[in-house]
Amino acid sequence: MIRINLLPHREEKRKQKKAAFFALLALGGLIGVGVVLMVGGYNARALSIQEQRNTVLKTAITELDKKIAEIATLKQEIEALKARQQAVEDLQGDRNQPVYLMDELVKQTPPGVYLKGFKQEGQKVTVNGYAQSQERVSELLRNMAGVSPWLERPDLIEVKSTGLGQGKTAKKVVEFNLVVSIKRPRDKDGPPGGAKGAPANAVGPAHAAARS
Repeated sequence: MIRINLLPHREEKRKQKKAAFFALLALGGLIGVGVVLMVGGYNARALSIQEQRNTVLKTAITELDKKIAEIATLKQEIEALKARQQAVEDLQGDRNQPVYLMDELVKQTPPGVYLKGFKQEGQKVTVNGYAQSQERVSELLRNMAGVSPWLERPDLIEVKSTGLGQGKTAKKVVEFNLVVSIKRPRDKDGPPGGAKGAPANAVGPAHAAARS
């Protein structure tokens, strides 16, 4: 006997396929949402970790800036202390300058030169006097510039011919005026021997007899 199926099997298969498609679509959507949530969570965690690192770095940078500011302040204080120490050393060294100056003027004055007077202002010394000739003045400048351990940079301000004395005893001499610098102890290798025990007062005009 032949059996004939009169049920709409084609429509049923279409419904089954459509239901399977929607089920797969829903499953894909759920999987997509899950992936998005996972990636978003991972990114959020990574951002949170990076923000924590940035916070730590900012804190460390702030601390370093404070330390750098403290170091700069310490450097300024050290420089100020060094300047004060140098000023004290200069004051102590300057106490002996009159002795060094007197000793050097006696040593470096050549024969035929008469020192009328000198005056010290700071590290500059003004010297004036008479010489038998301009060659004697030049010799004095050379001694101050290259021979003296305490005197340096002599500068001849004025030199002129003049008469010394009156009548038959008058002599024609050269009058000169120069400025020379005196070194501080820290500007040379060491103080010369026998120059200790200087008086603390500044030296005014003085006279030195010419050496013959």
